[in-house]
Amino acid sequence: MKTLKKIFFFAIIVLSFTSCSTDSVDEGIATIEVPSTPQAKQIEIEIMELINQHRITLGLNTLQNHDTVKAVASTHTTYMIAEANVSHDYFFLRKESLETNANANEVTENVGYGFHTAEGVVNAWLASTSHRENIEGDHTDFDVSAEQNAEGKWYFTNIFIKR
Repeated sequence: MKTLKKIFFFAIIVLSFTSCSTDSVDEGIATIEVPSTPQAKQIEIEIMELINQHRITLGLNTLQNHDTVKAVASTHTTYMIAEANVSHDYFFLRKESLETNANANEVTENVGYGFHTAEGVVNAWLASTSHRENIEGDHTDFDVSAEQNAEGKWYFTNIFIKR
């Protein structure tokens, strides 16, 4: 199983990069390929609506959903399911991808696991200082990916950007 996980991870990395600079490590990634955007599920729409409702009650701007953000969030949710672990692993790759492909100046993310409803995961994020700060941050766009593992447990990746 470990070998399968390593192959899966390697495939994600290979598919994520279309070219790299060989001149300097500091130059970073020249281009990062973004996968296609999956269709929004009802639970994802509800999560975004709840987050925007919360922001409105605080007098903050509503956030626009963003296909590139959704596609990138989806890759991380798939990764977490494959690893059976909720994490921010490789956040720097998602950040670089969104800087390159969505003109993001700032990127933050919330992840979650095991909640059965949109209300459940959003309330948990709002109860956590760092997650709430992401929800209430100075962002312009966001999107969320929610996927179920083989046992039916939900995994969530919610990414916020400022352009």
